[in-house]
Amino acid sequence: MIAGLRLAVTLLTVVPFPGEGRFDRATARTAMLLAPCAGLVTGGAAALVLLAGGALGLSAALSAALAVAATAAVTRALHLDGLADLADGLGSGRPAAGALEVMKRSDIGPFGVVTLLLTLLVQVAALASAPHPAVAALVARVAGRLGLPWACRPSVPSARPGGLGTLVAGTVSARAAL
Repeated sequence: MIAGLRLAVTLLTVVPFPGEGRFDRATARTAMLLAPCAGLVTGGAAALVLLAGGALGLSAALSAALAVAATAAVTRALHLDGLADLADGLGSGRPAAGALEVMKRSDIGPFGVVTLLLTLLVQVAALASAPHPAVAALVARVAGRLGLPWACRPSVPSARPGGLGTLVAGTVSARAAL
């Protein structure tokens, strides 16, 4: 359980979690089931920024923008990088193998840029207009990680051999994901 929590936290955040660095598929399964716990770290960071912004008298929009920035920092912007890669891959119009090649490149294309811009604007607007922004940030970050166990069901293959998806693909039963 601890190894799974360590993997979930270190994989999904910048928070170091001491311990061994090698993991097997059973640990990966536990990590994917505990991924929402990592959302407590990222959502907690955003919530703290929002509460501090309110205490300092910052506007709702500025506090929300800073909270979204804090979340990006706490996650190493991993989710944003993946979203941009996905947008560029889908936007390329290439068959699956070609889209994966586009997604593997380190640069960002126009589809990725537009997708990131719109996503960040929506996140800031949503937090700025939420009745309880700190609670909304926490709930959203935990809920956002609920998709990871679902994506690791046996019916969902990894995109390519040798990637991180190979370690976690098929490790979580549909029942456990639910």
